[in-house]
Amino acid sequence: MNFAKINDISIHFNYLKNNENKPTIVFSNSLGTDFRIWQKCVDDLAKDYSVLLYDKRGHGLSGLGQTPYIIDNHVNDLIALMDKLEISNALLVGLSVGGLIVQGVYHSRPDLVCGLVLCDTAAKIGNETMWNDRIEIARNGGLEALLEANMQRWFSPNFHKNNQIELRGYEAMFSRTPLEGYIGTGTAIRDADFTSKASSISVPTTCVVGEYDGATNPELVEGTAKLIPGSKFEVIKNAGHIPCAEQPKEIIQIIREMIAII
Repeated sequence: MNFAKINDISIHFNYLKNNENKPTIVFSNSLGTDFRIWQKCVDDLAKDYSVLLYDKRGHGLSGLGQTPYIIDNHVNDLIALMDKLEISNALLVGLSVGGLIVQGVYHSRPDLVCGLVLCDTAAKIGNETMWNDRIEIARNGGLEALLEANMQRWFSPNFHKNNQIELRGYEAMFSRTPLEGYIGTGTAIRDADFTSKASSISVPTTCVVGEYDGATNPELVEGTAKLIPGSKFEVIKNAGHIPCAEQPKEIIQIIREMIAII
Protein backbone atom coordinates (compact mmCIF):
# COMPACT_ATOMS: atom_id res chain seq x y z
CA MET A 1 0.00 0.00 0.00
CA ASN A 2 1.23 3.48 -0.92
CA PHE A 3 0.12 6.76 0.61
CA ALA A 4 0.96 10.39 -0.15
CA LYS A 5 0.17 13.63 1.66
CA ILE A 6 -1.94 15.45 -0.91
CA ASN A 7 -3.42 18.82 -0.03
CA ASP A 8 -5.13 18.28 3.36
CA ILE A 9 -5.39 14.47 3.34
CA SER A 10 -3.60 11.17 2.84
CA ILE A 11 -4.27 9.65 -0.60
CA HIS A 12 -4.00 5.90 -1.14
CA PHE A 13 -2.54 5.03 -4.55
CA ASN A 14 -0.77 2.38 -6.56
CA TYR A 15 1.70 3.40 -9.26
CA LEU A 16 2.78 0.54 -11.49
CA LYS A 17 5.70 1.67 -13.63
CA ASN A 18 6.40 -0.08 -16.90
CA ASN A 19 6.99 1.46 -20.32
CA GLU A 20 8.06 5.07 -19.83
CA ASN A 21 8.06 5.64 -23.59
CA LYS A 22 4.28 5.36 -23.70
CA PRO A 23 1.63 7.43 -21.90
CA THR A 24 0.79 6.49 -18.34
CA ILE A 25 -2.82 5.38 -17.84
CA VAL A 26 -4.47 7.15 -14.90
CA PHE A 27 -7.72 5.68 -13.58
CA SER A 28 -10.30 7.63 -11.55
CA ASN A 29 -13.16 5.72 -9.94
CA SER A 30 -16.88 6.20 -9.46
CA LEU A 31 -18.90 7.22 -6.41
CA GLY A 32 -19.01 4.56 -3.71
CA THR A 33 -16.10 2.51 -5.08
CA ASP A 34 -12.34 2.29 -4.70
CA PHE A 35 -9.61 1.61 -7.23
CA ARG A 36 -10.15 -2.15 -7.15
CA ILE A 37 -12.94 -1.74 -9.73
CA TRP A 38 -10.22 -1.42 -12.40
CA GLN A 39 -8.29 -4.55 -11.45
CA LYS A 40 -9.43 -6.70 -14.38
CA CYS A 41 -8.25 -3.99 -16.76
CA VAL A 42 -5.00 -3.35 -14.89
CA ASP A 43 -4.07 -7.05 -14.96
CA ASP A 44 -3.88 -6.75 -18.73
CA LEU A 45 -2.73 -3.16 -19.30
CA ALA A 46 0.05 -3.06 -16.69
CA LYS A 47 1.99 -5.60 -18.77
CA ASP A 48 2.58 -2.90 -21.40
CA TYR A 49 1.99 0.50 -19.79
CA SER A 50 2.55 2.40 -16.58
CA VAL A 51 -0.67 2.65 -14.57
CA LEU A 52 -1.75 4.94 -11.73
CA LEU A 53 -4.66 3.98 -9.50
CA TYR A 54 -5.86 5.98 -6.51
CA ASP A 55 -8.72 6.31 -4.06
CA LYS A 56 -10.29 9.75 -4.19
CA ARG A 57 -10.89 11.57 -0.91
CA GLY A 58 -13.63 10.07 1.23
CA HIS A 59 -13.28 6.66 -0.43
CA GLY A 60 -11.25 3.49 0.03
CA LEU A 61 -8.21 4.04 2.21
CA SER A 62 -7.82 7.73 1.46
CA GLY A 63 -8.55 10.42 4.02
CA LEU A 64 -11.87 12.16 4.44
CA GLY A 65 -10.85 15.80 4.72
CA GLN A 66 -13.37 18.54 5.22
CA THR A 67 -16.83 17.82 3.82
CA PRO A 68 -18.89 18.50 1.80
CA TYR A 69 -16.68 18.71 -1.26
CA ILE A 70 -16.72 20.65 -4.48
CA ILE A 71 -15.48 19.00 -7.64
CA ASP A 72 -12.31 21.10 -7.51
CA ASN A 73 -11.29 19.27 -4.32
CA HIS A 74 -11.19 16.00 -6.25
CA VAL A 75 -9.64 17.61 -9.33
CA ASN A 76 -6.88 19.29 -7.34
CA ASP A 77 -6.11 16.05 -5.49
CA LEU A 78 -5.46 14.21 -8.74
CA ILE A 79 -3.42 17.07 -10.16
CA ALA A 80 -1.27 17.19 -7.01
CA LEU A 81 -0.80 13.41 -7.02
CA MET A 82 0.26 13.41 -10.68
CA ASP A 83 2.66 16.29 -10.04
CA LYS A 84 4.12 14.50 -7.02
CA LEU A 85 4.72 11.36 -9.07
CA GLU A 86 5.98 13.44 -12.03
CA ILE A 87 3.29 12.09 -14.37
CA SER A 88 2.30 14.22 -17.35
CA ASN A 89 0.98 13.71 -20.86
CA ALA A 90 -1.16 10.84 -19.55
CA LEU A 91 -4.26 9.05 -20.75
CA LEU A 92 -6.93 9.77 -18.13
CA VAL A 93 -9.70 7.20 -17.75
CA GLY A 94 -12.57 8.28 -15.52
CA LEU A 95 -15.76 6.49 -14.53
CA SER A 96 -18.86 8.47 -13.47
CA VAL A 97 -17.62 11.12 -10.99
CA GLY A 98 -14.16 9.98 -12.03
CA GLY A 99 -15.10 11.18 -15.49
CA LEU A 100 -15.99 14.58 -14.09
CA ILE A 101 -12.67 14.63 -12.24
CA VAL A 102 -10.58 13.89 -15.32
CA GLN A 103 -12.51 16.49 -17.32
CA GLY A 104 -11.67 18.96 -14.57
CA VAL A 105 -8.00 17.99 -14.71
CA TYR A 106 -7.96 18.63 -18.44
CA HIS A 107 -9.62 22.03 -18.09
CA SER A 108 -7.22 23.06 -15.30
CA ARG A 109 -3.99 21.43 -16.47
CA PRO A 110 -4.13 20.33 -20.11
CA ASP A 111 -0.38 19.68 -19.99
CA LEU A 112 -1.10 16.59 -17.90
CA VAL A 113 -3.44 15.03 -20.46
CA CYS A 114 -2.86 13.49 -23.89
CA GLY A 115 -6.21 11.70 -24.13
CA LEU A 116 -9.47 11.01 -22.31
CA VAL A 117 -11.63 7.93 -21.93
CA LEU A 118 -14.88 9.07 -20.33
CA CYS A 119 -16.74 6.04 -19.01
CA ASP A 120 -20.41 6.26 -18.02
CA THR A 121 -20.16 9.95 -17.29
CA ALA A 122 -21.14 13.33 -18.68
CA ALA A 123 -20.30 17.01 -18.56
CA LYS A 124 -23.10 17.24 -15.99
CA ILE A 125 -24.58 14.28 -14.10
CA GLY A 126 -28.11 14.48 -12.71
CA ASN A 127 -29.84 17.49 -11.25
CA GLU A 128 -30.10 19.24 -7.90
CA THR A 129 -33.34 17.55 -6.85
CA MET A 130 -32.07 14.04 -7.62
CA TRP A 131 -28.86 14.52 -5.68
CA ASN A 132 -30.54 16.24 -2.75
CA ASP A 133 -33.02 13.35 -2.51
CA ARG A 134 -30.24 10.77 -2.63
CA ILE A 135 -28.20 12.64 -0.03
CA GLU A 136 -31.23 12.87 2.26
CA ILE A 137 -31.84 9.12 1.98
CA ALA A 138 -28.21 8.45 2.90
CA ARG A 139 -28.39 10.88 5.82
CA ASN A 140 -31.47 9.21 7.24
CA GLY A 141 -30.82 5.55 6.46
CA GLY A 142 -27.13 5.21 5.72
CA LEU A 143 -25.77 3.74 2.52
CA GLU A 144 -27.75 0.53 3.13
CA ALA A 145 -30.85 2.52 2.20
CA LEU A 146 -29.37 3.17 -1.25
CA LEU A 147 -27.79 -0.24 -1.77
CA GLU A 148 -30.38 -2.09 -3.85
CA ALA A 149 -31.16 0.83 -6.15
CA ASN A 150 -27.45 1.42 -6.70
CA MET A 151 -26.75 -2.19 -7.59
CA GLN A 152 -29.56 -2.08 -10.14
CA ARG A 153 -28.00 0.98 -11.74
CA TRP A 154 -24.48 -0.42 -11.59
CA PHE A 155 -24.95 -3.84 -13.16
CA SER A 156 -26.82 -5.44 -16.04
CA PRO A 157 -29.64 -7.96 -15.54
CA ASN A 158 -27.27 -10.71 -16.70
CA PHE A 159 -24.73 -9.80 -14.03
CA HIS A 160 -27.39 -9.90 -11.32
CA LYS A 161 -28.48 -13.32 -12.54
CA ASN A 162 -25.09 -14.98 -13.03
CA ASN A 163 -22.60 -13.19 -10.77
CA GLN A 164 -24.15 -13.27 -7.32
CA ILE A 165 -20.89 -13.84 -5.45
CA GLU A 166 -19.15 -10.94 -7.21
CA LEU A 167 -22.23 -8.79 -6.67
CA ARG A 168 -21.98 -9.37 -2.91
CA GLY A 169 -18.45 -7.98 -3.05
CA TYR A 170 -19.56 -4.81 -4.80
CA GLU A 171 -22.36 -4.42 -2.28
CA ALA A 172 -19.76 -4.56 0.48
CA MET A 173 -17.54 -2.02 -1.30
CA PHE A 174 -20.43 0.41 -1.61
CA SER A 175 -21.87 -0.03 1.88
CA ARG A 176 -18.42 0.33 3.51
CA THR A 177 -17.75 3.67 1.84
CA PRO A 178 -17.55 6.38 4.53
CA LEU A 179 -20.96 8.02 4.71
CA GLU A 180 -19.52 11.54 4.73
CA GLY A 181 -17.29 10.66 1.79
CA TYR A 182 -20.30 9.52 -0.20
CA ILE A 183 -22.43 12.53 0.74
CA GLY A 184 -19.55 14.95 0.25
CA THR A 185 -18.84 13.61 -3.22
CA GLY A 186 -22.54 13.50 -4.06
CA THR A 187 -22.64 17.21 -3.28
CA ALA A 188 -19.66 17.78 -5.57
CA ILE A 189 -21.36 15.92 -8.42
CA ARG A 190 -24.60 17.85 -7.85
CA ASP A 191 -22.83 21.17 -8.30
CA ALA A 192 -20.37 20.20 -11.06
CA ASP A 193 -21.08 21.33 -14.61
CA PHE A 194 -18.50 21.27 -17.40
CA THR A 195 -21.05 21.67 -20.20
CA SER A 196 -19.81 25.08 -21.30
CA LYS A 197 -16.20 23.87 -21.39
CA ALA A 198 -16.73 20.58 -23.22
CA SER A 199 -16.22 22.09 -26.67
CA SER A 200 -12.71 23.20 -25.66
CA ILE A 201 -11.45 19.62 -25.24
CA SER A 202 -8.93 19.08 -28.03
CA VAL A 203 -7.23 15.81 -27.08
CA PRO A 204 -8.48 12.47 -28.48
CA THR A 205 -11.55 11.48 -26.46
CA THR A 206 -13.77 8.41 -26.34
CA CYS A 207 -17.06 8.45 -24.46
CA VAL A 208 -18.27 4.98 -23.54
CA VAL A 209 -21.32 3.68 -21.68
CA GLY A 210 -22.89 0.38 -20.72
CA GLU A 211 -26.16 -0.29 -22.52
CA TYR A 212 -27.93 -0.98 -19.19
CA ASP A 213 -26.41 1.95 -17.30
CA GLY A 214 -29.10 3.19 -14.92
CA ALA A 215 -27.05 6.09 -13.57
CA THR A 216 -25.70 7.80 -16.69
CA ASN A 217 -27.75 6.39 -19.55
CA PRO A 218 -26.48 6.11 -23.13
CA GLU A 219 -28.41 9.19 -24.24
CA LEU A 220 -26.75 11.34 -21.58
CA VAL A 221 -23.26 10.09 -22.40
CA GLU A 222 -23.83 10.50 -26.13
CA GLY A 223 -24.97 14.05 -25.46
CA THR A 224 -21.60 14.83 -23.92
CA ALA A 225 -19.77 13.12 -26.78
CA LYS A 226 -21.57 15.44 -29.20
CA LEU A 227 -20.21 18.45 -27.31
CA ILE A 228 -16.57 17.33 -27.62
CA PRO A 229 -15.12 17.94 -31.09
CA GLY A 230 -14.00 14.76 -32.82
CA SER A 231 -14.85 12.47 -29.91
CA LYS A 232 -15.96 8.87 -30.34
CA PHE A 233 -19.02 7.32 -28.70
CA GLU A 234 -19.37 3.61 -27.92
CA VAL A 235 -22.02 1.52 -26.18
CA ILE A 236 -20.86 -1.65 -24.41
CA LYS A 237 -23.33 -4.47 -24.61
CA ASN A 238 -24.33 -6.43 -21.49
CA ALA A 239 -22.95 -3.86 -19.07
CA GLY A 240 -24.37 -1.37 -16.61
CA HIS A 241 -22.70 1.60 -14.95
CA ILE A 242 -19.39 -0.18 -14.28
CA PRO A 243 -18.37 -1.84 -17.55
CA CYS A 244 -14.78 -2.25 -16.37
CA ALA A 245 -16.15 -4.89 -13.99
CA GLU A 246 -18.63 -6.54 -16.34
CA GLN A 247 -16.91 -6.26 -19.72
CA PRO A 248 -13.26 -5.47 -19.01
CA LYS A 249 -12.07 -6.75 -22.40
CA GLU A 250 -14.12 -4.04 -24.10
CA ILE A 251 -12.63 -1.29 -21.92
CA ILE A 252 -9.12 -2.69 -22.42
CA GLN A 253 -9.59 -2.63 -26.19
CA ILE A 254 -10.83 0.98 -26.11
CA ILE A 255 -7.84 2.05 -24.01
CA ARG A 256 -5.34 0.24 -26.22
CA GLU A 257 -6.89 1.76 -29.35
CA MET A 258 -6.67 5.19 -27.76
CA ILE A 259 -2.99 4.79 -26.83
CA ALA A 260 -2.24 3.72 -30.40
CA ILE A 261 -3.34 7.12 -31.73
CA ILE A 262 -1.92 9.48 -29.09
